[in-house]
Amino acid sequence: MSQIVAGGKRQVSAKTTAVDDSPQQYLTFSLGGEVFALGILNVKEIIEFGNVTEIPMMPAFIRGVINLRGAVVPVIDLSARFGGKSSTVSRRTCIVIVEVENEDSKQDLGVIVDAVNEVLEIPRAEIEPAPSFGAKIRADFIKGMGKVDGRFVIILNVERVLSTEEIAMLARIGDDDGSTATTE
Repeated sequence: MSQIVAGGKRQVSAKTTAVDDSPQQYLTFSLGGEVFALGILNVKEIIEFGNVTEIPMMPAFIRGVINLRGAVVPVIDLSARFGGKSSTVSRRTCIVIVEVENEDSKQDLGVIVDAVNEVLEIPRAEIEPAPSFGAKIRADFIKGMGKVDGRFVIILNVERVLSTEEIAMLARIGDDDGSTATTE
């Protein structure tokens, strides 16, 4: 990265700047007529939509769990997570397995999307900051807006959208809401 040269001054090598300007790869997918993107480094695999085991008393955006080679993986319905209605399963519906890092561990989560499109390289210079208004989803869910062929692709902030702490908290609230609804 940077190095200290004679005289104690820092000098940044050309190699570092080339890396900073290099395009990032994103997996693009459709959801509710919009195009979204996830950093490819967070994506582990894409699987066909199959049997999702529902879990009672969970928030609407937690669709259930799947068995992925012996591991239990929670499945999130992104459409419902963004405050919309639950995704309608079609022939092109997929589950994208995403790895999310917590403070000291990694968690695999499945994300239901309408259709996977392609992997795109988007140069950093073509990524605009997230808008503070006008999007159909929470602003903190958006990492940036990538410009691709004259259109915008919403680049999601995986750590915020799939925050395991927030999802666990919402699940607890869902449990609380379920118990209070039965007593009224």
